[in-house]
This record gives sequence, C-alpha cells and structure tokens, in this order.
Amino acid sequence: MRADLHSAVGTMARAFQDDPVMAWIFPDEAMRRRRLPPFFATAIRGNMRQGNTEVMVTGDQVLGCAIWLAPGTWRPPLRRQLMALPSVIFRLRSRLAVASTTYGALIAAHPERPHWYLSGIGADPPVQGTGVGGALMRSRLARCDAAGEPAYLESSKEINVPFYERHGFRVTRELTIPGGGPTFWLMWRKPQEVKY
Repeated sequence: MRADLHSAVGTMARAFQDDPVMAWIFPDEAMRRRRLPPFFATAIRGNMRQGNTEVMVTGDQVLGCAIWLAPGTWRPPLRRQLMALPSVIFRLRSRLAVASTTYGALIAAHPERPHWYLSGIGADPPVQGTGVGGALMRSRLARCDAAGEPAYLESSKEINVPFYERHGFRVTRELTIPGGGPTFWLMWRKPQEVKY
C-alpha cells in the first residue's frame, strides 16, 4: 500500500498540475509543483485505508487514481476538521483564504442526499485519453448501480463534462467561485439499471 500511495500521489499531482482550481489556489507553477503532492497525500492516505481510493496499476506505476467518498462521509466530522486545521494552514499558508472561499462554496452547493462522491480522478498525463479514467469510473459506478446508489462530482474543466456524461452524470448547476475564481460543473448520476 505504501508504494501505491507514493505513486498515486505523484500521478494525481501531475494530473492536476494544469487544473483550473489548483491554478487558482496555487497560481505560481513552482508553488503548485511543491504543494500538490502533500495535498493529495492527505486526501488519498485516509481514503486508501477505507478502500475507497481506486488505482489502475501497471508494474509498480499507478496510471490513474479515483478518490471516492462513501455515502454520508463527504463532510468530515468537526473534530477531524479541527485536528487537520494546523496541517491545512501550514500547507496552504498565504493561499488559505482563497482555498477556504473555494471549499466553502463547494460545501454550500453539495447535495445532502446520500451518494458516492468522486472528489478527484486523474490519469498520469502520458496515458490520458487511453481509457484509464473510464476504467476507474466503470469500476465504482458498477457497484453504485448494483447497490442502487447515486453519485456526485464537481468537474473543474468544461472539456471533461462529456466524459462524465458518457458515464451517466448530468450537469445540475454551474458554480463560479466568488472573486474571479474558476467555474465548476456540478454533476449528479442516478443509479442505472443493472443489465444481466
């Protein structure tokens, strides 16, 4: 698991290097290269223990990673948020206000109905467009369908919306972060009928 974690963190950091939200929070490219690995390490580490981070691996390289949060777990308990606060402040430093505004807007728009939440999915840039993301999506969504559970995500790139639509998601709203921030496409997926 430790090798997968390290490789998954690197894959996600590279996949999100040009992401509009990450560029908004960390506008300097060198800063982004330094700050994304610890950001993703925190996001992935706890989730791997719960079995909700999926990776596609070849040899010892993680080609892609999907970070899912189970129904009822997308909003961490207040105690856990307070415990994580010193680390968050340290990692974000001067970008804390921008990140807080972004996170706050997403939290306010997040649906309350129980669902699987795709908090992040990425493929290593050399293998983007080769089916890695689609395979990661199908893996979890098949389980959502079997259990009759919906799914939700926020796309930070309009160009990715058709990819998610092919997997059954539909845009429910566009959300632009205040202060000149990026736009998100909020997407919901109803469970699909399981075909035998």
